[in-house]
Amino acid sequence: MMRTMEFMKIALEEAELAAQRGSIPVGAVIALDGCLLARAGNEVIKNIDPTAHAEMIVLRQASRLLGQFILDRCDIYVTLEPCSMCAQAMALARIRRLYFGAYDTKYGGVIHGCRVFDHATHKPEVISGVFETQCAKILQNFFSGRR
Repeated sequence: MMRTMEFMKIALEEAELAAQRGSIPVGAVIALDGCLLARAGNEVIKNIDPTAHAEMIVLRQASRLLGQFILDRCDIYVTLEPCSMCAQAMALARIRRLYFGAYDTKYGGVIHGCRVFDHATHKPEVISGVFETQCAKILQNFFSGRR
């Protein structure tokens, strides 16, 4: 459990950095057999790219580093429930485990919405609500300053 907490703290740091860049504060980390492999925050606005979600960025980084797109020994840690695009990418990469913090009742694609893993050929183990309060707070602070 200690590793989970460490990786979620790094994902939270990435979310904070994304907020500082003016992007929705979501952070993600990929670990391979318990070792940090990739980390990123949301870069949709920075890159002018609707697919530049933190999860997509770390999946790309990890795939390049390993020289393969199958990440079946990897776990991903995300501050917000992944959307359907990111969840499908995780299924295609055969991610072993997904840990996420805050729930996304509007755009989530794992527990909410279309529940991608219920229809995918690969379903990672899902551990939800990790540091949920801290993850939700970053998002609340970001959006309260914009309303």
